[in-house]
Amino acid sequence: MNVRKYGEHPYRIAVIHGGPGAAGEMAIVARYLSHHYGIVEPMQTAVTVQGQIEELAEILVKETDKPAILIGYSWGAWLSIPVAARYIDLIHSLILVSAGPFEEKYASVFKNRMKRLTSKEQQEVFDIIKIMNDPDRSEKDLAFKKFGEFMGKTDIYNPGPDLRRDDDMLFCNPDIFTRIWNEAAKLRESGELIKICSQIRCLVIAIHGDYDPHPAKGVNIPLSTIIPEFWFILLEHCGHCPWMEAEAKERFFSILVDELSGMVSSSL
Repeated sequence: MNVRKYGEHPYRIAVIHGGPGAAGEMAIVARYLSHHYGIVEPMQTAVTVQGQIEELAEILVKETDKPAILIGYSWGAWLSIPVAARYIDLIHSLILVSAGPFEEKYASVFKNRMKRLTSKEQQEVFDIIKIMNDPDRSEKDLAFKKFGEFMGKTDIYNPGPDLRRDDDMLFCNPDIFTRIWNEAAKLRESGELIKICSQIRCLVIAIHGDYDPHPAKGVNIPLSTIIPEFWFILLEHCGHCPWMEAEAKERFFSILVDELSGMVSSSL
């Protein structure tokens, strides 16, 4: 399964998961928004950045009523950028949720996360990363799961009720994560990522938590200077995953519904 649909036609909105390799993590957002709109949830399975760009574009062509509105979360925010830059007629607008920093000088995510862990926990994370990067280790799936648990601890300001269902996550693939992230990091380091961002001509709205270890200024400052129509919204008491935050969840969904209302109207 590489796509799920929620709500009713027309399907103008697609939620793009992060990870890379965390297929299904946007199901909560898709279900909520499906009370208002038809939602498409693509799953990214390719193991190269170029492959994921083409894979997502193909799903959007087949499954959405174009032009589409993309809600990209974390890695999904980065992935949405080259898709919008390359397939201009396919994309109406972007909402970037908890995006990673777009320039290398703001790349302090791992350092920020480690500050929120004990020395023992930090060592465990380093050991987990070694396993994930070793192609010969058989326990990579378990290591990837543990890595996600640690990131949940560092990334959430004040956890609210867990809205996830047992069948939300289709897969968490450590090989996709490692291969895509290594390639994407080089794109940022070389300046190619921000160069791609400069080609964007559609409306872009970024939503970011003030507790997110991904620094907000790493999104706001670079994009506000190169994207003609760009808006930045900072959520208080919010970490990397807004819909899991007790104090920010309601405002996050309220902002999404309000912004989507205008986007959908202008896309008709």
